[in-house]
Amino acid sequence: MNAKLSVRDVEKSFGKKLDRKVVLDHVSLDVGEHEVVCLIGASGSGKSTLLRCINLLEPIDDGAILLDGVDISEPGLDPDPIRRRIGMVFQSYNLFPHMSVLHNITLGPTKVLKHDTASARSAAIELLDRFSLADKADAYPDQLSGGQQQRVAIVRALAMKPELMLLDEVTAALDPVLVGEVLNVIRDMRAEGMTMVLATHEMGFAREISDTVCFLKDGVILESGPPAQLFTDPARAETREFLERVIASGRL
Repeated sequence: MNAKLSVRDVEKSFGKKLDRKVVLDHVSLDVGEHEVVCLIGASGSGKSTLLRCINLLEPIDDGAILLDGVDISEPGLDPDPIRRRIGMVFQSYNLFPHMSVLHNITLGPTKVLKHDTASARSAAIELLDRFSLADKADAYPDQLSGGQQQRVAIVRALAMKPELMLLDEVTAALDPVLVGEVLNVIRDMRAEGMTMVLATHEMGFAREISDTVCFLKDGVILESGPPAQLFTDPARAETREFLERVIASGRL
């Protein structure tokens, strides 16, 4: 079976020759339809950059990124049609503060997908209801908790009907009390078959939700495998050391 997403030998660096920093070093991974892949590793390991490259927010230096077998990373390719197929949610919610929740969600479908306002509103309200946010449709972002804002950001991405969702440390900026409500939204997306790639520091959640976990260090995927294997019997000493630090901090 062909992968929904294939990352092939991707390289990415920042900076000039003398002070060049390699952020992704020959990274390869496959994500099948309806699969969930979690990226774990210390801050600065390359997780966020990999997601940004997949969404074409950063050009890659070498390698290829394929969506349904088509290379979407070719230089000169218009990224906008590709981005319509890929939803991305960041640590920061990036909601428009001067727009209501409903307006934030319907903006993309009406302006980008050219849906009529009535159908976009109807679909948005249905999504908000599904994620227990229907009573917040007319609220503004500054009237919401951090967890509610992040859930709205996820709903906004889902309103574009993406084929693939990328989630970049979506709970990192949240109070621990609010983390659970965002993770529940992701669980619902998983149950409905959404294909996802997540960068996360929530190790217990990664273990629960993933089909595959990839451990990154210094821009390299050092180890990947099913969560039961990677979390209980990692092959690499670096993975074991990372997980021991996670356990010591009480996060697994």
